[in-house]
Amino acid sequence: MNKYELALVVNAKIEDDERAAAVEKAKELIARFGGTVTEVEDAGKKRLAYEIQKMREGFYYFIQFDAPATCPAEIEKRVRILDNVIRYLCVRKDA
Repeated sequence: MNKYELALVVNAKIEDDERAAAVEKAKELIARFGGTVTEVEDAGKKRLAYEIQKMREGFYYFIQFDAPATCPAEIEKRVRILDNVIRYLCVRKDA
């Protein structure tokens, strides 16, 4: 099992419960592909470096998880099509 971090930028124009649902979907994807979520950090609303889909702000979430090596590719395939996620990045953390 490797340690990974999934960074999500979620649409700032949606309601709180919809944002929470987007993060829950990402956590469910991690669990579905054999990973275990260790920590979820809500970094809050921040200004984006550049405009994305006519949005200037987004909510940042960082999800740390342990998973087998095949898990991040499967998660990225599915996070890519989530409606309220405007950017994502999954990286392996060094031990």
